[in-house]
Order: sequence, then structure tokens, then C-alpha cells
Amino acid sequence: MPRHKPSASSPAQLRRTIASAAARLMAEGGISDYGSAKRKAARQLGSTEGDALPSNSEVETELRAYQAIFQDDEQHGRIRELRETALEVMALLVDFRPCLTGAVLDGTASRYAPIQIDLFADSSKDVEIFLLSQGVSYSSDEIRRQTPLSAETRLHLDWDADSVELMIYPPAAERVLPRDSRARMPAVQVLLTQTTDAVPE
Repeated sequence: MPRHKPSASSPAQLRRTIASAAARLMAEGGISDYGSAKRKAARQLGSTEGDALPSNSEVETELRAYQAIFQDDEQHGRIRELRETALEVMALLVDFRPCLTGAVLDGTASRYAPIQIDLFADSSKDVEIFLLSQGVSYSSDEIRRQTPLSAETRLHLDWDADSVELMIYPPAAERVLPRDSRARMPAVQVLLTQTTDAVPE
């Protein structure tokens, strides 16, 4: 059945409708990228290219609201498990100064969200050789670098039942990347404790 663009009294209302639909796709549909979720939601709602898409923060607000209403207990448990796994991976890769980032850090990770960890190395080959020496299988994507401090490679791991994405940056990038969206192991351990305390008995 074809979908029709919902009637909306204002662009702001349409943005809210798209944001809500994108949040459902992220919570239930296995989409972890905000941009992909917004574009798919807009297409499903019959939105045109001229319509302004909601911002990531607008989608995140709707996602948190959806998870609080429909997935509250499951969400707390899932976040705890993902942060536990993140700490295991970070401990293995401690020589590359790992930082947790993304939805597992901010607590909005959906059922299928990957664990996103930034690493800092002179070369992505250093990380790849280390993983091979530890018997850890991976796949890789080269990234078109916008600046010398951009990530050069993305590695994908399957860690037990979870998906892990490793972004490899040059060491100098560590000084310029935003600190408020990244957390090292001690901070993740604190978050894990808080998440565990929040889970009902």
C-alpha cells in the first residue's frame, strides 16, 4: 500500500513526525545511523527532498522517549551488556588508547547497535597486526580522509553476539577530537556501575 505524506500544519510538525518515525526505525529496525534512519523515515512518510529533515538531536530526543516508554527494562539491560563488552574490547586494545563513543556511551543504543570505539595508532596496520596476533577476526573499510587528523580505517569485529566498530585515528587527533562525546575505560566503568544500579531487581 503506498504511503502518503502526512498532513502537517507546519514544517516543525513534519520534522517531529519524521523524527518520531526515525526513532522507531532505530529502536526496532536495526538502523544505527541517524542519517540513514531519517532518510528512510522521510521516504516512508512520502516526504519530498525540499522538506527539512530533523536534526540528530531531535531524533535522539524521540529515541530516548520511545525507549523509555516501550523498552525501558530491556534498554537498561542491553546498555549494561554492551558496556561490559566494550570494556572487554577496550582492555584488549589498551595500548591504542581506546575511547568509547556513540550510542553505547550516551545510552541510546538500540537492540542491534554496534559498539563504537575510537583508537589511536601510527598506522591502522598496527591495530590489524595486533588483532591477528590475538586470533581476532575482523573486516576493514578504508575511509576517504578529509584532513590528516581524520580516521583512516574502520574495522568491524564480531565479539560474541555483539558488533564492534573500531575507528583508527592518528595519534595527533586525540588532542582535537571532542572529549565530551568519548570516554576512556575508567569513565565507562563508572557508567557501567550506574547502569547496573538502575536495573530493577
